[in-house]
Amino acid sequence: MSISSEHKPLGKQVTGSLHTVSKLSPIVELNVGGEMYTTTLSTLKKHPGSKLAEMFTGQPKLRTDSEGRFFIDRPGTYFKYILEYLRSNQVPTQCIQDVYKEALFYDIEPLIKQLEDSPQIFGELVARKQFLARVPNYSENIELMIRIARAEAVASRRSSVIVCVVRTEEDASRCQDALNSLDMDKKSVVKFGPWKAAPSISDLLDCIQMDVEAKGYKVSFQPHIAEKGFRFKSHDFFYKFLFTWW
Repeated sequence: MSISSEHKPLGKQVTGSLHTVSKLSPIVELNVGGEMYTTTLSTLKKHPGSKLAEMFTGQPKLRTDSEGRFFIDRPGTYFKYILEYLRSNQVPTQCIQDVYKEALFYDIEPLIKQLEDSPQIFGELVARKQFLARVPNYSENIELMIRIARAEAVASRRSSVIVCVVRTEEDASRCQDALNSLDMDKKSVVKFGPWKAAPSISDLLDCIQMDVEAKGYKVSFQPHIAEKGFRFKSHDFFYKFLFTWW
């Protein structure tokens, strides 16, 4: 027997089923990573091409929490900046890097572009990242440094990695000659360069330290002093990166 419309249960369906947008209230309650927000449907759909707008267009793909709020599994702390931008076009001035990641996730193109014009994001994406893109195998060499350091960390407080940094093809040739004269395992020396860009060797060294530390390691560097009789100035090419474990 079919159930007549007057006997059908009313109210929200909370137990795993999805809300239908056409029946949504203009006021929407959200649970973003444990942070609770209340806003309007029109605010969330302000930029129709965004992923956030698509979440609330048609049949939403979002589940609800035990209170019936739509749940988004993202860092809730930074969603307030996203929401403020949608409400008033106010570009955040705090937590720029983290808000930028969220803007990318929600695919809010106008906010992404405005954040990329900020000094923090511009410096990272346009200046530093484009420079490092011209350094051959930069990311792979960072990972190689970490693997070598971890392999040498057994029962040690510190471990070191020797890095050879060359800016020009001529320096690369001289560095290879120097490597052949070194009394060490050449496979354990990580080579960076050459590159065609304005930043100097010291700039690259700072980038290496920054990116290793971004992975959670404590690291410092200094010129590598070779033994007497070495036929090149060791600090012209070789640097020791020191990983401290405890």
